[in-house]
Amino acid sequence: MRLFVAFDLDEEIRRRIAEFVDGVRKFAPDARWVSVESLHITLMFIGEKPDESVKQIEATLGKISGTAFKMSFAGTGFFPTPKAARVFWAGIQAEPGLVELAEKTEDALADSGMPKEPRAFSPHLTLARAAGGSGAPDWRKGDKANRQFAFLQRRLQEAASPDFGTMTAREFFLYRSQLSSKGSRYTKIARFELE
Repeated sequence: MRLFVAFDLDEEIRRRIAEFVDGVRKFAPDARWVSVESLHITLMFIGEKPDESVKQIEATLGKISGTAFKMSFAGTGFFPTPKAARVFWAGIQAEPGLVELAEKTEDALADSGMPKEPRAFSPHLTLARAAGGSGAPDWRKGDKANRQFAFLQRRLQEAASPDFGTMTAREFFLYRSQLSSKGSRYTKIARFELE
């Protein structure tokens, strides 16, 4: 079972992002656009695990304590660089609770034998990935100029930076990811409340 830990979005923020994506999708028609219904803020990608380990992971996540915090969604950008863009994202500014919770999650799961992420936590919402090749955000050997997002980048320079709103994060989830030819489908397996 392919697993990850993440926050869901408030419906109003999801609606605003959907309107934005509807307006800019035509400027990068060859990109693989993420379904707005499946948008989430990943705390930690766990990866493929046997079904019998799910209960242990749930128990580990259930011991994590944290307090609710605010997250604001605004602006856009590209990973790893605008010139060699592989990922188009929306930005997240959050109170310290987000990074603290990501660190607690990673530490708790590392104590259960899961490897830590090799790169620093960078909260964002992936809106689209370049067609063909990896959607990984970090720089990779062999990266070269990618023109799939060039027209979109020019259009974004001419427009005001989008503001999608602010929400209070009060809960996070353990998700299952199922890959198919139509894209990934995410299912919430367990819910964890913040104080």
